[in-house]
This record gives sequence, C-alpha cells and structure tokens, in this order.
Amino acid sequence: MAPRSLAEARALLLSPLGPVARAGQDASRPRVSFEFFPPKSDEAEANLWKAVTRLAPLEPEFVSVTYGAGGSTRERTHRTVERILAETTLTPAAHLTCVEASREDVDAVIEGYRDAGVRHIVALRGDPPGGHASLGGIGGAYAPRTDGYANATELTAAITAKGGFDVIVGCYPEGHPESPSTDHDIDVLKAKVDAGATRAISQFFFDIDAFLRFRDRVRAAGIDVPMSPGIMPVTNFNGLKRMSAACGAAVPDWLAAHFDGLDDDPETRKLIAASVAAETCARLQEEGFADFHFYTLNRADLVYAICRVLGVREKSSPVGGGGPQSGGGNRPRTAADAVSPLHHAAHGPPPPIGEDF
Repeated sequence: MAPRSLAEARALLLSPLGPVARAGQDASRPRVSFEFFPPKSDEAEANLWKAVTRLAPLEPEFVSVTYGAGGSTRERTHRTVERILAETTLTPAAHLTCVEASREDVDAVIEGYRDAGVRHIVALRGDPPGGHASLGGIGGAYAPRTDGYANATELTAAITAKGGFDVIVGCYPEGHPESPSTDHDIDVLKAKVDAGATRAISQFFFDIDAFLRFRDRVRAAGIDVPMSPGIMPVTNFNGLKRMSAACGAAVPDWLAAHFDGLDDDPETRKLIAASVAAETCARLQEEGFADFHFYTLNRADLVYAICRVLGVREKSSPVGGGGPQSGGGNRPRTAADAVSPLHHAAHGPPPPIGEDF
C-alpha cells in the first residue's frame, strides 16, 4: 500500500465514522493468519478442531501450530500439523524452538516437517525452563546448549540452509524481555532476516503508537520483509496481566478500566475484547497494514468477528477438501508500504512469540 496522500489523510480526520466503521467501507481484503496450540486431551482436540473448522473458510495465508520448549509438545504438534495437512487445504506453519535441544534433534524435526509436506516454519528460540510455572517457563534464565543452536538467528540459518522453507520469525515492538534496547531488538531482527527469514510476526501489544514507532524504526533500518501485527483478543484480564508482565507487553490503564469489575461477567468481557482488537486492527489497516496474525488460544468466535469487521469473508470451505489452498502467500513489503511505521509455553496454552534471541 502506498503512503496516503494529504487529501486522503485529511478525509480520514474529517470523517464522521470511526476506524471500525471505515474498515467496513474498505474494499480491500487484508491477509490473515491464525495460531493454534496442540491439544492435550480429547476434549481439547475437539475444541481445537471446532476452531479450525470455524476459521478455515476465511482462507488464511497460513495457520501456525506452537511447539513447546525442548520439544515438550513435539508429538502433539506433529499430529496437529499432519491432521491439518490431511483434512484441510490450509497451509500449516509449524513452530520450532531450539532451547534445550541438540542440533541433531532440531535437524531431525526439520526433516520430519519436510517429509510431511510442511514448507513454512516459525523459528523461535523457545522459553528456558525454570520460569513462571503458570506461563510455561517464561522468565527462566537462558543458557544455550553447547551442542545446540544458540538462538533464533542460528535456527533460521539452519532451516534456510536446507532450502525450500518459508521461515517466519518473531519481533518485539515493546522490547524483548532480555533485550537492553530497541536498537538491539532491531539488530536481532535484521540478523534473522539476513539469515533467511522471509517475514516477521510481532508479539501481541495494545499500545498502537508504540507498535507504529517500532515499525518506523524497522523500515528505517532497511528491513522490508512483511511484518504482521500480532493480535490477541483476551477475555481473561488477570491472565493477561500475568502474561504481559512476563513478556514485556504494556497493559494500558484504559484497558484495565474497561475490564474493571467484570471478573464474574464473561460475556461482557468477550464483547470488550472483540471491540478493542477490532479497533486496533482497523487503525492499523488505515496505517497501511494488510497482514494480521491472530493468537486464537484455540477459540474462534472473537477472531471470526474481528475478521468480519476487516472485510475478511468466507470464499469457500477448506475443511473437508473444499476450496482452493491459500498457499501461504504474503508478498514482501516495500519501504513505500510503511506510511509513517514471541513467548512459548512448554505446557498448556502458550503465550505468543517465544523467547527469541
């Protein structure tokens, strides 16, 4: 998307409509992708597949499946990816971490994905053990194995060297918890792109201006791969505060005020979560973003509603063999597209975007 003209910018300022209403008038269809995590029980499996079935007709660019640190969800992740390949025409992007794993083990996983027909990998370092138990280890001290890949950059290079993979990496608009500065975050992102990464997905965030400032700095550094905002509609505010504290995502006072006093009112919390996420996406769409990545937490209702607001409609039904495969497109963005612009749990529902350095 080219930068807006002065006349277009003025029209937005004078519009009586808000960004969500304007999104409904936008004829363009943004590209979306969805993240799921592998289930641990038959009930969780049913819930996951219900979410996949609901969201698949929106024809996402890809759907990612998380992978626990040290391969703690390895078999469940593989089963989920294989089922998506076998029973849908969706494009799976399998997550892969290198923490607590040898190079030999990681290489075997990469080859296993290749043999299964997977051509998209989300490369993340992974969270070290010893952190917050409720968050799957986030916050633990990281020490690379001497026989393993040290970080996501080395992992990206290893996947790229094997050829034939679209390698997706994480980025951190409000700073990685282990990073000394934003400059360092951007240097790390550039190193991953230089190692072969073809696109980036951001950690979730609620401060849109902070995300746009980060986008500006990324583009100014000459990094022009597609960068998808990571969107997580969260209805459990207490859980969100714990997750945000561990991964460095700010929780604004206005968001806390929205959820205040609603601990026993889940339906109202869902409405607020959908409203906040929809406005975030609509504003970013007006800032030139055409790719959005949703952390679904294996639930489809809020994500489906937000996609509708953005103009993403059912084209066909990829579940059960209907409809064309999306192919995981997502064109590289040029500097002109910047109009002004990952934590993995080892157990249970993972927070987005793993420890990544």
